[in-house]
Amino acid sequence: MSGHSKWATTKHKKGALDAARGKLFAKLIRQVEVAAREGGGDPDANPTLRTMFQKAREASVPLDTIERAIKRGTGELEGVRYEPVTYEGYAPCGVAVIVECLTDNRNRASAEIRAIFTKNGGSMAEPGAVSWQFERTGVVNVGKGPAVDEDELMLVAADAGAEDVRDSGDAWEVVTPPTALTAVRSAVEGKGWHVESAELTMQPTQTVPIASEGDARRVLRLVDLLDEHDDVQNVYANFDIPDSVMELVEV
Repeated sequence: MSGHSKWATTKHKKGALDAARGKLFAKLIRQVEVAAREGGGDPDANPTLRTMFQKAREASVPLDTIERAIKRGTGELEGVRYEPVTYEGYAPCGVAVIVECLTDNRNRASAEIRAIFTKNGGSMAEPGAVSWQFERTGVVNVGKGPAVDEDELMLVAADAGAEDVRDSGDAWEVVTPPTALTAVRSAVEGKGWHVESAELTMQPTQTVPIASEGDARRVLRLVDLLDEHDDVQNVYANFDIPDSVMELVEV
């Protein structure tokens, strides 16, 4: 298993508790609000807002909750002003970590994120220290089924601007440039295929192999604690944990 995104997906498939669901709602609502503030409240004219809107709906965030978040973003409703901030650091075993936050208090967020790193065998790093090990990409996960032919999916996705199609087990993972994410999603849905998710992410360009159960637990504990912080929106890490070791961790 390579990277935190797949680990987060695995955790969600294992079943989210109500508290975890509430945290997810809160994170998505912040993303919608900031997207509306930065690019306007019309999803048709604001691709980032459109992506965040779809992501929130896929997570079953109520429509009226999303609409209120958009209005707070555009200033039609009063609300707290969140700003994006990114932190970089290292988990145990030299695993590179990027933490994306939306916060109303930079100083508090910085201190709390630093504490999570240092108390769990990691360390904060200067901006740019680890980001060169990642690249921003779009990922569209297409559910497998008898109607989805791999060769046809590759042709449709490539025509819309996709770079690669990978078999991720339960789904096809279509990798796109950030600017082609919406077009590829639309092309896939236009064929009647089910899109499980479509989002911008940071893919590691190189990975750190984690061979032992103990090291895997230490790395995953840190990224999980970061992910659970209220201000944290996304955590990206470049670990590569073999399935045999991941099975032990998941028990």
